Amino acid sequence: MVVGKTSSVNLRSGIEEYSRRVNRYIPFDIAELPDVKTSRKLSEQKQKEAEGEMMLSRIQPGDYVVLLDEHGREMTSREFSQNLERKAQTVPKQLFFIVGGPYGFSPEVYARSNEKLSLSKMTFPHEMVRLFFVEQLYRAMTIQRNEPYHHD
Repeated sequence: MVVGKTSSVNLRSGIEEYSRRVNRYIPFDIAELPDVKTSRKLSEQKQKEAEGEMMLSRIQPGDYVVLLDEHGREMTSREFSQNLERKAQTVPKQLFFIVGGPYGFSPEVYARSNEKLSLSKMTFPHEMVRLFFVEQLYRAMTIQRNEPYHHD
């Protein structure tokens, strides 16, 4: 789940390519939530709250929620692949990976999450994180099947 559309044609093309690849292995969809328009009347906190309400409205009891967050746990690609494999066997319903908007997540979304995952200690635009994440998801699928995409 992501907030807003990917505006860069190049990033969108990469995301679509890796999404097609992931769908060869598992059902995968990117749910795009509408942007909350920023204005002088809407503080960062209010924007996070509005985005959070939209996110939480899509999540059901039993769903597992992973926030892509700069303060989350870092993993190697192999560790991520193993982590996904375990979740595939234990998560009762849907597995959500959520990329927040430019200001992050509301306290309510943090409270509902099951874990946080960081792709790097560096900060990236949230649109780039989408591409990085879907590529790592594809990489994880190829690692699980011992395909030649990933090199240690």
